[in-house]
Amino acid sequence: MPDYEFLTVEREAKLTVITINRPAVYNALHPPAHFEFDSVFNDFAADPKQWVAIITGAGDKAFSAGNDLKYQAAGGSRERPASGFGGLTQRFDLEKPVIAAVNGYAMGGGFEIALACDLIIASDNAVFALPEPRVGLAALAGGLHRLPRMIPQKQALGMILTGRRVTAKEGKELGFVNEVTTQAGLMATSKQWAEMILECSPMSLRASKQAVYRGLDKPLLKDAIDSVYPAVQSLYDSADFVEGPKAFAEKRAPNWTVE
Repeated sequence: MPDYEFLTVEREAKLTVITINRPAVYNALHPPAHFEFDSVFNDFAADPKQWVAIITGAGDKAFSAGNDLKYQAAGGSRERPASGFGGLTQRFDLEKPVIAAVNGYAMGGGFEIALACDLIIASDNAVFALPEPRVGLAALAGGLHRLPRMIPQKQALGMILTGRRVTAKEGKELGFVNEVTTQAGLMATSKQWAEMILECSPMSLRASKQAVYRGLDKPLLKDAIDSVYPAVQSLYDSADFVEGPKAFAEKRAPNWTVE
């Protein structure tokens, strides 16, 4: 596994844990960090032994404060990989589940990374916001489009048009946070969610994730249901499609494979 300057990457069996490692700047991201993220997710997507990923931030103050404005103001490059902010916000072909373990501030692009994940587990000190309008910017790394698709439109616009901060508790009430836990228990809780995912067929998970996201792009429910999804076809042709019912009938744990 390559060494990274701005991230740490650990592999625990089928789980990849990615930690943003710039605590001195509240884990804000600049172009070199975006390209490291891109490399990490390219490797994760290509590795059949890695089934689930967790993203978190180093330290107890921030998941990520978003764009490194000081780096930008000093004339630093604004280049990003095609996969977007954090190598994730425009990565629309990743069918493996990704969990955001949010500790402290998830602001701007940091919140957008979390929104691009499939689940958000938040510590009780987590704070979410899209404050870009307060500094003459806009949440164009997906925040303006993902948030209104996840929570009621008026509530999303209430956050977007004011830049106001939302606690983990309110985030769960609004519906974009799956679970709130303690700071000390954040990673343990996130890994519990990962373990529940890992009990499922990876082929089924990828088929399900692809169908959900691509189906949401369809204007009519009938179109979403009737569409043909490649990952679903792969599931039908997989050993898991036979193994799951067979294991259930034999009252044993299934032996999942990746094809």
